[in-house]
Amino acid sequence: MIRPSVLLFALLISAPAWYRLLLDELEVRQALIRFLVAVPVAAVLLAGLRFVLAGYRKVEEEEPVPVVTPERFDAPAPDESP
Repeated sequence: MIRPSVLLFALLISAPAWYRLLLDELEVRQALIRFLVAVPVAAVLLAGLRFVLAGYRKVEEEEPVPVVTPERFDAPAPDESP
């Protein structure tokens, strides 16, 4: 499925062709071909942008690991006195 942002960016890339179509300097077929070429170009550019920006995404911190203090096996229990 193509993302709407890709289609909008492809439309923006091919905007000069659509403008020339309105001025009757370009045929409809050529404008559509330019739009169809702009779609994969826009998809690659936006995928690269998403890849670069993914590294700056905020990472949730994990819960701190509880600290374990070692005790001697032959030590008396805390409530018993020697």
